[in-house]
Amino acid sequence: MVETPATNQDLEHLRLLSIFHYVVAGLSGLFSSMLLIHLGIGLAMLLAPEKFADKQNSHGPPLFLGWLFTIVGSLGILFGWTFAGCVAVAGRFLAKRKHYLFCLVMAGIACLFMPFGTVLGVFTIIVLQRPSVKAMFT
Repeated sequence: MVETPATNQDLEHLRLLSIFHYVVAGLSGLFSSMLLIHLGIGLAMLLAPEKFADKQNSHGPPLFLGWLFTIVGSLGILFGWTFAGCVAVAGRFLAKRKHYLFCLVMAGIACLFMPFGTVLGVFTIIVLQRPSVKAMFT
């Protein structure tokens, strides 16, 4: 196959998109890790409620509040790390030019992670819709 300037440009765009996928994956993993504080507070409410008691309420916070903090924090971490992993895998697939549909779906889902994921998702969709790029994927 003879490489034309358009092919070289497509390869460069896919390489840059792959790098930016890794960056967005790292940022989303970092942001979702902030929910570890939420999880820690919830576990503290469940395991040591007396630490949260004040002079008027000697029992501490209600039990459901500790469970709420724990469950919401855990689910947020799970979804955030799963999203980050999927974005990183999509970046790897873009670099290898495999699994076109997965990359396209992840670009759409990445649009929900504002503002960085939105920009990345839109540019990824634009590049993946080119016929010359579609032909590169196996």
